[in-house]
Amino acid sequence: MKAPRPEGESARIEALAGYEDFKAVQTDTLEELIQSAASICAAPIAFLSLVGSTRVRHRVTVGLARKERPREGSFATWAILESGVFVVPDALADERFTDELADVDGARFYAGAPLVTSEGHAIGVLEVLDNKPRQLNEAQTKALGALARAIIANLELWHKSRDLEKTARERDQALESLKASEERYALVVRSANDGLWDWDLETNEMHFCPRWKGMLGYQEDEILGRPDEWFSRVHPDDIEGVQAELTSHLMGLSPHFQKEHRVRDREGGYRWMLSRGLAVWDASRHVYRMSGSVTDVTDQKETEKQLLHNAFHDVLTGLPNRALFMDRLKRSMSRGTTRDDYLFAVLFLDVDRFKVVNDSLGHQIGDQLLIAMARRLEGCLRPGDMVARLGGDEFAIIVDHITHVSDATQAAERIQEELSAPFTLSGHEVFAAASIGIALNLTPCEQPEDILRNADTAMYRAKDRGRACYELFEKGMHARAVALMQLETDLRRALSRDEFRLHYQPIISIETWRISGFEALLRWQHPEHGIMSPLTFIPLAEETGLIIPIGQWVLREACRQVRAWQDQFPSDPPLSISVNLSGKQFLQADLIERIEEILLETGLHASSLDIEITESAIIENIDSATLMLRQLKALGVRLSLDDFGTGYSSLSYLHRFPIDTIKIDRSFVSRMNSPKNSEIVRTIVTLAGNLGLNVIAEGVETREQIIHLTGLNCDLVQGYLLSKPIDGAAMRDLIEEIYERGLGAEQGAA
Repeated sequence: MKAPRPEGESARIEALAGYEDFKAVQTDTLEELIQSAASICAAPIAFLSLVGSTRVRHRVTVGLARKERPREGSFATWAILESGVFVVPDALADERFTDELADVDGARFYAGAPLVTSEGHAIGVLEVLDNKPRQLNEAQTKALGALARAIIANLELWHKSRDLEKTARERDQALESLKASEERYALVVRSANDGLWDWDLETNEMHFCPRWKGMLGYQEDEILGRPDEWFSRVHPDDIEGVQAELTSHLMGLSPHFQKEHRVRDREGGYRWMLSRGLAVWDASRHVYRMSGSVTDVTDQKETEKQLLHNAFHDVLTGLPNRALFMDRLKRSMSRGTTRDDYLFAVLFLDVDRFKVVNDSLGHQIGDQLLIAMARRLEGCLRPGDMVARLGGDEFAIIVDHITHVSDATQAAERIQEELSAPFTLSGHEVFAAASIGIALNLTPCEQPEDILRNADTAMYRAKDRGRACYELFEKGMHARAVALMQLETDLRRALSRDEFRLHYQPIISIETWRISGFEALLRWQHPEHGIMSPLTFIPLAEETGLIIPIGQWVLREACRQVRAWQDQFPSDPPLSISVNLSGKQFLQADLIERIEEILLETGLHASSLDIEITESAIIENIDSATLMLRQLKALGVRLSLDDFGTGYSSLSYLHRFPIDTIKIDRSFVSRMNSPKNSEIVRTIVTLAGNLGLNVIAEGVETREQIIHLTGLNCDLVQGYLLSKPIDGAAMRDLIEEIYERGLGAEQGAA
């Protein structure tokens, strides 16, 4: 395949004529640059070619004896068409160069940088070749281009000098141009960012360019022309490797010399250098010269070091991260398999109520707390121990070489004592604590993840105990954790598999003994365990967030059912339904919209829906809770305060809530025979009456309780004495029976 002729070919050939007879005095300088190109590009062959109209002349060569070849089919005739470096990764795979492949000793790889004059004419190419396919890296590509610019600058310098000799008339202009070319040459050489060196192996003299010396902080006259100026400054730990690589190349065992090593600078510190070089052999394979370059790669090495550190350390705290911790844990477990007396413990820490710090003081203070805690944890370690941040507010510690379980528990106590002191963060005094799980390698574990999991399991047990404490792992914990995980898996599938059921318990008016409404109570028809109480799975649903879709299903199903009963059993007022709302549901931003949708979908009037909310859901944030309650009230639904009086002093703020009904907790009802509890119930009923609220007594199980509540003027009751919670079909039958006996809610006009 023929290469097209460059645009302005005749002008290019004319410009070339002025450079074809450059003097031999220039050869040494050019040869040094050609040798540098071969060294930097790690190529065995390099040459400077001038591209004529029919021939390509190789004027200065390294590793190549031939002087010229036909222009057509050559690499150079394509290279002069490019503005940058022209690269052929594999000539064997490129149909343009099948002839060139045969003519240049089986060359496979080629790279050429065009020699472009200041007038824009590409008169030749700086070329490097190799006998195997490959590529140049970015630094080599830049260096090859820089050396090509240095060569053309050198040729132009000679060209200008020749013109100066030809005519005195142009002397002033030529001198100015000569100065510019010299400056250009110096800048281009410096821009290569490499220090060049040349070693005469026969005289053992070594030439270092100013850039080489400047990299180490030396002036031109401070480094002599001896190899020892280089080798004596190489770091003691690196000199053996440098000498081995040099010897290997000089003996012909490696195609080129290349080695990263440290060199002492003028200030006594060490800088990382990448040294490259290429030996020159004569016809009898006697090596007589070696040339090369050095590149300062200190910044690159520091970057690599930092990247390696970041790969195994937490960016925020500087502690080892999970990857490094697991590697250390793996080594500790391996040691334990070979030594019966080796004992260590893993402590898993989780910061208690860390979310409260983030939500109240902001993530910046939260980050400061994690950093401060990391420093305190480090202070609790012994030599050989290790602390890591696993992520979020979780830390893990390896307590190494312990003799007894008490060593691990004492470490946990020491940590909790250290964390108990307040932290001062940006003017805020913050108290923090951690729940700690402890696992020892006494429990058989196959993988590092197993012992860490055991410590994590024990930590959750500590959380359940009330936080700010530690717990030792025991085998039963794992079984419970596995069962809980399986329960979570089953719970996630329960909705799609239609496994949830609603049971209903009637709410009875003491005055009329008619059904006023029902409370919807959730049950789970588990395929293996049968009917499960909400006490078994609701806490898990709350923790996983599944309570939101489950709660919506409960609300929709309850509204649908009571609307069907209203049609079957009309009354005035209509039958109503009470549905419990969890704390997480109560915090939903779109709660009002969801309830509106369900009411519209089921056709149930808002006044027939009673939303039950616990005191604990309200008390956590009274202001926002009050706003949500008012929005619910504006929707038209009724509101009940469930479990009233348990754990909180509700009396002081009860008047602020738009509540319709108070539900007296079963714990007070069941102990009304006690004067103290009887007085509490009386107070609640009296308070509700004064505030115009209805009262429902829960958990009524005896006739005596009914009599007592009647005497206290309680409005409504529910409990096992009247009816256990039963499914929808059974409740429909019960309602029908009650209505047939004339004991249903008061009938409205038909």
